[in-house]
Amino acid sequence: MKHSIGTPGSVNRVVIQGGAGAFHEIAALHYFGRENIEIVPALTFKDLFQSLKYQHADYGIMAIENMVAGSILPNYNLLRTSNLKIIGEIYLRIIQNLVVLPGQTIDQITEVYSHPMAILQCQPFFEEYPHIRLIESVDTALSAKNIADSKSKGIGAIASAEAAQKYGLEILNASIESNKMNYTRFLILADKEEEIEFAEPVNKSSLQFAISHEIGCLAKILSIFSYFNINLSKIQSIPIVGKEWEYFFYVDVEFSDYKIYKHALDSVMPFTTELEVLGEYHKGKSIV
Repeated sequence: MKHSIGTPGSVNRVVIQGGAGAFHEIAALHYFGRENIEIVPALTFKDLFQSLKYQHADYGIMAIENMVAGSILPNYNLLRTSNLKIIGEIYLRIIQNLVVLPGQTIDQITEVYSHPMAILQCQPFFEEYPHIRLIESVDTALSAKNIADSKSKGIGAIASAEAAQKYGLEILNASIESNKMNYTRFLILADKEEEIEFAEPVNKSSLQFAISHEIGCLAKILSIFSYFNINLSKIQSIPIVGKEWEYFFYVDVEFSDYKIYKHALDSVMPFTTELEVLGEYHKGKSIV
């Protein structure tokens, strides 16, 4: 079945990890547009994949890496074992805020909750406040919601300005992330059986493969991509469970000529095992 994202009159059901006001929701609204979109919340990334598997949503959006905290390695494994493909990406500027019930000072805050990735992005800020205990939770926005629902004073959350506004919280300190060019890359996911019509030609691809035990296999693969003028924008290794010192490699490549890119894939295939194209799509935009 062919489908164009954003077809007039169609409603895109998009599953996100987290609740209203989460950065996943913000990224989804930027990618799909605010019109004709239905957000389907999922508590965990595993739940997100289950929603797509059982067709509770048409598309999914999943964070895969952050400029400060690095790659979200478990999400690579979820993608590898799923029947989903990558159809797009978006880079979202992440502004983290310390949010609390109104009328409090930072000296009164003893605990702050948020997603582990958000905490990593803000640790230098909290080094100035050693009396505050940082506690990991499943989501930034849900941490903010829990404070509002329980009316908990002395408790804060690291979350977006949208989450603070939605749940009636005060931004005690704005933009507390350590890197002011803090971006997260989100992948857009869809069922592999669905054929997507793109408005622009694809110029990026995500691949996964394992390599044989022959010496220099990875170097040969990288040399082949270089020979065909294929840019490697990302390479990530993940250990293969049960196989000592063997790895899956996840590679993002960028290209200007689709036929040359396909020739490059044919050329690297003899040096790989389990080579799979996880998705071919258009290079994503950065949203400030």
